[in-house]
Amino acid sequence: MSTQALMSDKAPMPITRLLAVVGLSLALGYLIVLGSAIFTGHWLFDAEGRPIASDFVNVYAAGRLTVDGHPALAYDWVIHKSMEIRAVGHGFENYYGWHYPPTFLFVAAALTIVSFVPAALLWIAVTAAPYLIAVRLIIGDRAGYIVALGFPATLWNITAGQNGFLTAALIGGTLLLLDRKPILAGICLGLLTYKPHFGLLFPVALIAAGYWRVMATAALTALAMIALSWLAFGTETWAAFFASTPKMTEAVMGQGLAGFGRLQSVFGFLRMLGWNEKLAWSAQILVALACMTTIFVLWRSRVSYELKAAALVTLALLATPYLYIYDLTVLAIAVAFLLRYSLTRGMITAEAAGLAAVAALLLIYPYAKMQVGLAAALIVAALVAWRATTDHLATVSRLRAPPE
Repeated sequence: MSTQALMSDKAPMPITRLLAVVGLSLALGYLIVLGSAIFTGHWLFDAEGRPIASDFVNVYAAGRLTVDGHPALAYDWVIHKSMEIRAVGHGFENYYGWHYPPTFLFVAAALTIVSFVPAALLWIAVTAAPYLIAVRLIIGDRAGYIVALGFPATLWNITAGQNGFLTAALIGGTLLLLDRKPILAGICLGLLTYKPHFGLLFPVALIAAGYWRVMATAALTALAMIALSWLAFGTETWAAFFASTPKMTEAVMGQGLAGFGRLQSVFGFLRMLGWNEKLAWSAQILVALACMTTIFVLWRSRVSYELKAAALVTLALLATPYLYIYDLTVLAIAVAFLLRYSLTRGMITAEAAGLAAVAALLLIYPYAKMQVGLAAALIVAALVAWRATTDHLATVSRLRAPPE
């Protein structure tokens, strides 16, 4: 099925209403949680009324350094931490490192037009809009807005002030526009290079399916962003980025300073179990290669586009070792494509149970402190694999059927 047909078909109303009810119930629950967190001093402001340093503080601090004319210092851990303290107005224990390429400094600098807390809220609001639109267009019904809001990873993305909404919107936009607007799809994919580890499987899929214009546009977009950031921030900023990346990798992946239980990947799971770094890397690489092979075969097949897209998104999450709970917002895009397929062909009990399990796993993250996101992604992968198998068998059966 083409993406044009995907966005225009109508889904059965009773099921979409049920999805809307469930999504709305979850979203209202999140509002209660956020309201309670503000009231008790656990989100935005502490009990003394001071801004709380969330993940967003690394973006704001990097933006301030950029606006002050020192973008390269965003990669200096000591100076960057001092700017984080300045942003919230008080000291705190954790350090939220800036590990993004200089291309993302444009966004960070723009957000410093207001103070820290308004900037955090502005960031969430601005990135949530395209994410909601992407899920709604994929599902093909207004219930998609509610499904997007109710997806559990959105709560953890909001509380952390992270970029899960933006990543999900760019991936969703790429897959929505692939057939109808290949140039725009390529631009979305090119912008995704601010988190390049999520785009590793996309060239495999695009090569397998022959989307050469999308690939070319993505490459040109990425090169244009690199050139602009080099002109704006200088060679020293890119040098600082490349110099800091090995230190970050060693701190997070080698020493586990951020906690291996927080990494929602095969690598993180094995390291949490006590595997050494080399064995964990070997296992993660094998998983990534298996994901690449699967995507190449699937995207050359006659399987429905919804399932190809859902598989690409899900396996992109499984292929990377660097994955946090807020990144699982991207899984909403895979779920949306899977729902689109199921709603037009009939949802089965196993799918409903599986998606309920996905929601439950993501919701218990603060209490489980382990790879619940990995488990959720594996469940979605299993559901997509089952649907893809039955879809392929049905296609083969139709092709082999004698003409009437």
